[in-house]
Amino acid sequence: AEFPQGITGAKRCTCSFCRRRQAGNVTALSSSVRVLQGADNLSLYQWGTKTARHYFCSTCGIYTHHQRRSDPAETGVNLGCIEGAEVWRAEPMRWSENHDFPGDD
Repeated sequence: AEFPQGITGAKRCTCSFCRRRQAGNVTALSSSVRVLQGADNLSLYQWGTKTARHYFCSTCGIYTHHQRRSDPAETGVNLGCIEGAEVWRAEPMRWSENHDFPGDD
């Protein structure tokens, strides 16, 4: 994936879904995201307007990435799923003040 802001700007989101999973994510351009291993084992989760697309490993349940409803040209990628990323060095992570979207409950 192409990360316009690099992988050092990981943050967490405060929407009802993201605040429960707690994964720090970094912003990638959706058009550049490629799953290199295990794409056939990903599950898609959507709700409400079905604009956002949240992907998880069908075996272990790890959240890998999501195409954003607020801007489908952006994909949030779980920092822990990026080979070589040292997640612990990103702490404390910033929180992005996002609100629940109407129709997404």
